[in-house]
Amino acid sequence: MHALRLLRPLAFALLTATSGFALAGAQQYEPLAASVQAALHAAVSDSAAPTLPIPDAGERARWLAEMSRRLERRIPDAAYRSELLVSVHYEATRAGLDPQLVLGLIQVESNFRKYAISSAGARGFMQVMPFWLNVLGRPNDNLFHLRTNLRYGCTILRHYLDIEKGDLFRALGRYNGSLGKPEYPNLVRTAWEKQWSWAPARLAVGDAAPVN
Repeated sequence: MHALRLLRPLAFALLTATSGFALAGAQQYEPLAASVQAALHAAVSDSAAPTLPIPDAGERARWLAEMSRRLERRIPDAAYRSELLVSVHYEATRAGLDPQLVLGLIQVESNFRKYAISSAGARGFMQVMPFWLNVLGRPNDNLFHLRTNLRYGCTILRHYLDIEKGDLFRALGRYNGSLGKPEYPNLVRTAWEKQWSWAPARLAVGDAAPVN
């Protein structure tokens, strides 16, 4: 992890230089146990309407307004920007992920381009590989659909985190198809911390709270 910290300044410079295009890789196909397939299938089958899962109404409004401001340059349409942000927060929280981490990953993977396609064929905001459709038994799913893409992406990253016992560095490497290489995890971490970090208001005013 010390090496990871040392590489962050370089990662930030590279992220800035490459902010105009996607830096997608390709998740690698790995045979899954039937129980894992079933669990992932269930996870991507949710059809509930997304909501912003922040209990406090004022905090919900602040988060949405601030993230919308940061995203405006990339997505000028206010209504669509709001829909994307609510969906990201919902799907990330549902998968047990930090929404700001997912925003950083989307920035690095697709630069918030809904119809981005990598040279390896990964698709959409979170650059999901099409083989997942067959692996999870849902061949008709549209990976360019906003909720579908986010649901798959968050579910897959959660799956990799579970495989790696919570090691985010390795999980991100798996997600990008570059396991063991530092460039991609550092880019995502830098985007997360430098451009999408968020401190809840109760922390900002100095209220005591546990540090994770």
